Parts: sequence; C-alpha cells; structure tokens
Amino acid sequence: MALHITGDPHADELLSTDPFAVLAGMMLDQQYPMEHAFRGPAKVLDRFGTFDPARIAAADPEEFAALCSTPPAIHRFPGSMSARLQELARIVADEYDGRAERIWTEAADGRDLMKRVQALPGFGKQKAQIFVALLAKQLDVRPEGWEAAVGAYAEDGFRSVADVVDEASLQKVRDYKKQKKAAAKTSAGSGPGVSPQR
Repeated sequence: MALHITGDPHADELLSTDPFAVLAGMMLDQQYPMEHAFRGPAKVLDRFGTFDPARIAAADPEEFAALCSTPPAIHRFPGSMSARLQELARIVADEYDGRAERIWTEAADGRDLMKRVQALPGFGKQKAQIFVALLAKQLDVRPEGWEAAVGAYAEDGFRSVADVVDEASLQKVRDYKKQKKAAAKTSAGSGPGVSPQR
C-alpha cells in the first residue's frame, strides 16, 4: 500500500517501498513537523546514494552527520539524530539482517511487536504505539492484540501520523495535536485536575 505522509512524491515513494525508511521516518518524528521528519530518509538517500542499513551503520559518523546537517537538514537537531539513525541502522543490520520488516513480520502478537519497537533507539511507549498503529492502519500489519497494545491510536480519527493519508488528513492531525497542547497547557495552569486524554 502506498503511503502519503510527506506531500513529496519522491519521499512518499521511498516510505512505501523501503521498510527501513518508514521506521527511520518515525524515529525522526520528534520535536519536528511530522511531514518533514518523514522526508528525512529521502534526503539521506539522495545525498548518501543508498538507504541500506548496513551502509548507513558503517558510514563515518562525522561525515554522516555533515550529510544529515546539510540544508535542508534531516531534523532540527541533525547531529544527535544522525547518530541515532546510525544506531538504528546498526540494530537493523545486526539483529534483523538488514531487513527492518522482520521487526513486525516476525512478532508473535501485538504486545511482542510493541516490545520489539520500544527496544529501538528513540522509541518510547507512545511513539511505539503510534508506529504499530501506522503499520496496522496503512500497511495492513495486524498481529493479534495490536488494538489493545496501541490503545486510542487504534480508533478511527485523526490522532497521529497513523491517520495521515493526504494533505487534508495531515491538517486534521495537526489541528488535533494543537488542541491537545492547548488543553495540556490549560490543565497545567489550573492546578491538579484531569489530564487530557491522549
């Protein structure tokens, strides 16, 4: 299934055809607009000539950081993110023979998939839930129990990148995130109370 996350056909094509690219894009989706984060893998491919995990892992760290920092950079923090990308590439190369899709195709169930994703650099619980929801909703990867593992991200709506299929849905997810931030600020300013639902 083709992914339409970035608004850039070249970047979306890479995400749709390379499992490591979609994993790396999710890793980069932190303190940075999601569509720009998911364009990162295509920027690396264009500058480095490949998006092969083993090649990325073996690259000189300083040279790779410079490549990731070249405007337009892959992230607002290109130095730390280039190191994290190399670490992710090393895990995929060493533990999964360079095939990122084995992380999900070989998972026993939703809970096991969550555990595998959370073991990766840059993936806390919430990001792992969003990634598992993305796999389920857009790539039809639905191990038993995935809905319970990802919670509200399994529901219909526009909560995360898992629900982005075009420019309109991207805007709806952006709006949802803004509302969530505003609600969190309001509740933080009014003392103890019910925290906003994720």
